[in-house]
Formats: sequence, C-alpha cells, structure tokens
Amino acid sequence: MIIDDEFKEISFDAFEQYRAANKEADFIVVDVRQEREYAAGHVPGAKLIPLNTLGNHLSELALDKDLFFYCHSGARSEVAGIMAAESGRDAQKTYNITGGFLSYQGHSLEGFPRLQVFDYQESDDRLLYQAMELEKAAERFYESLLSFAPDENFIAPLEQLSKAEIAHARTIYSYWKKSVENPVPFEELYGSLKGDILENGRPLSDVMTDLYANKKVTWTDVIEMALSIEIQAYDLYRTMADRRGQGEPQDAFLSIAQMEKSHMKLVAKMLGDQGKRIKI
Repeated sequence: MIIDDEFKEISFDAFEQYRAANKEADFIVVDVRQEREYAAGHVPGAKLIPLNTLGNHLSELALDKDLFFYCHSGARSEVAGIMAAESGRDAQKTYNITGGFLSYQGHSLEGFPRLQVFDYQESDDRLLYQAMELEKAAERFYESLLSFAPDENFIAPLEQLSKAEIAHARTIYSYWKKSVENPVPFEELYGSLKGDILENGRPLSDVMTDLYANKKVTWTDVIEMALSIEIQAYDLYRTMADRRGQGEPQDAFLSIAQMEKSHMKLVAKMLGDQGKRIKI
C-alpha cells in the first residue's frame, strides 16, 4: 500500500514493547480523539491533540522523536499519519497504532463491517471500475447521513462531500472508458453502480439501517467509518498514480488523491461533539 511509504503501522502490543525498550524522551504519543474521549480514558503519557486541530500543532512535535498516533479504532490516527507525512515528517519515525484505544482495552468495534480490500494486481480497467464503485458508495453514505446528522451544521459539508464523490467518479470514468471497448455513457454506468464495498457483501444501505438502529452508535463512530472510506480511496488513487507513470494520467490521480486528503480533513472537522448520538 502507498500509505506504508508515509508512515509505519504498529500494534499496541508492539508499541508497549517499544516503550519498554526506549527512553520516554525518545518518543511522543498523540491521542487524536476528542477531549471527552480522552477524559474517559487514554494511554498513559499520551498528549491530546484532536484530529480536527492537528494541522495547527504538527510543527510543535519534535522531528527528532518517534511519533505515535492513536484514536478510537484506528481510522482517525491513520489520517493523522497522512497529515504528518504531508507536513514533511520522516515516515520511518511516524507510526499509526492500529486498532485504536479499543485494541488497547482489548475490544474491537462492534457492528462496523470492514471495507473490501482492493487487489492492486487487478487490471487497470477493473481497478478503475472498483474506484467508481467506491465513489458511488461514498456518495450514498454521505447522502444517507443527511437525514441523521446531529444538527444542521453538518448539512453543508455532507452535501459538499456527496457532490465531490460524483465529480471524482466522472474523472475516473474519463480514464476507464479508454481502457474498454464500447463504453456506456457515464450517467448510465454510474446509475448502474451499487456502491457495495463491504467485504461481507452486504449492501451498504442495510448496514447503515442496522447502525442507525443501534442506540450505542455515536456520531464519532459513523465519522470513523467515513474516514475509512476516504483513506481507502486515497490509497487507491496513489497506487493508480504510481502505476500510470509520468504524464497527465498520473497527475490526474495524484490530484484526486490530494482532494481525498482534503476530504479527510473536512470529515474530521465534523467530529465536533463526539458524544452526540445519531438521530433515530
């Protein structure tokens, strides 16, 4: 995965081994959750910098120290790793602690299925088609959230994200149609996409219905799922850019990858009051 070039991943068990073998002055642990989550429990010695404020504080984190990010389940800390790489930090000294605080506590995030993992050995036309499915899923996901957002302040960014996914799909289509014979028009193809990207094959709409019915699910949980979709899209487009080589196609996919990073930041800003429940 391209993300591997931007930061390293480490389990909490491996992190604890690292901590036992190294001096505290050699590393920094950053909790990128919200203040309420941090107050309810956190890794000893962790510094709180919520993801939606991280961009303002990265320059304050010493470059000569190993930097470890963690969050609730691993999605926000993965975005933090990408942001750190974008700021110029050494990938060999930046870590995402996988599984998040749930893993630290010995739990996993219940009720949230994993996304399908793309096979990057697939042909370009198959990867491009999967990318359009991913964009369709993201659009449907954000559209569905419009009815369940905690308050009206979330409506505008959700609508912005939803429209952006369609624009991305159009860009991808412009390259997909060059790789197949007799391509159908974009509107016809996009309309036929199901946007089913979960590894268990369940329709995203069914999963969302289940999540909304789960009164334990918070807005933060839903936003972490959104971040997972954006992270996967980012990784896919960086991979496609590398496969294309120098030229206009590579520039196009790098541009989309850059926009996905902007999406991550926009999604992160919607964390707000992490304790809010989604509307039922």
